[in-house]
Amino acid sequence: MNRKLKKALVLFSLLLLPTILYLLLTTGKHNFVNLPYLVTESGDTAKIPPFSFTNQDGKTITNADYKGKIYVADFFFTTCPGICKIMTGNMLRLQKEFKDNKDFYLLSHTVNPERDTVETLRRYARDKVADTRNWNFVTGTKDSIYKIAESYFANVMPDSLAPGGFLHSEFFILVDKEGKVRCRKEDDGNVKAVYDGTSEADMRKLIDDIKILIAEYNLQLKKNNNASPKITKNNE
Repeated sequence: MNRKLKKALVLFSLLLLPTILYLLLTTGKHNFVNLPYLVTESGDTAKIPPFSFTNQDGKTITNADYKGKIYVADFFFTTCPGICKIMTGNMLRLQKEFKDNKDFYLLSHTVNPERDTVETLRRYARDKVADTRNWNFVTGTKDSIYKIAESYFANVMPDSLAPGGFLHSEFFILVDKEGKVRCRKEDDGNVKAVYDGTSEADMRKLIDDIKILIAEYNLQLKKNNNASPKITKNNE
């Protein structure tokens, strides 16, 4: 086999293999492994509690808006001089990666609700060229935002010594269509409950896990369709 042909075959394999693997996950019979649920110390499956916030368009956003959606959540503030720029860039990356999936959403909470008004969030979303049809930038009372952050395993707090005056986790959290937090089991056996929104390695893992979760729901739908009774209309 000549060198050029060998090179072409290697390149073809590298480009095609991820597609083939993904198709194997989403079609036909296979030994598919579901993405694990995160279980708390009390033994309960981690689930996001009811919430109600206001988005960049002044619309009230609740759990109902995310029911039946896979979504990634994070915490930021518009004047953040540090990690927020990278985090928002990576949220944009997720939006572009899954732009054709109508069941994929994003949810960004400001940790500085006193400054980040509806208009400020709208301007921020516009400046970042975010598609707000499936990405909400939300504000609310300080207490409600900081309380919900605990359910997402994120740390948020004012800190005069921190850049911009606030400390907040760089975490991205993956939530399924039922509002339950999903996680991954690492090769070393440790459970990964959150993804570092500033890490390229974690972003690759998150993208892979979102694909697995999408495939899980596709497989579930296929099984449900196959299990549905078939009614044949008699010719008269």
